[in-house]
Amino acid sequence: MEIKILGGGCPKCHRLEAVTKEVVEELGLEAEFIHVKSMPEIMAYEVMTTPALVVNEKVLSSGRIPSREEIKSWLIDLKK
Repeated sequence: MEIKILGGGCPKCHRLEAVTKEVVEELGLEAEFIHVKSMPEIMAYEVMTTPALVVNEKVLSSGRIPSREEIKSWLIDLKK
């Protein structure tokens, strides 16, 4: 599973990455985390606000930090 955090490196971006890593560990998943900071790369995902969470090239959220439960349910659905 490839997980990308889109954002310039602000505290919200770091928080989103930390929460997502906790959920990945809790679920026992293997994931590669990539932090995308380049604006042209972020814009390629058509994301207007950061932080954004992209899993396996699918944008799951942008402009907010989703709850642990939201992230957990998304990852479980994508694992199937």
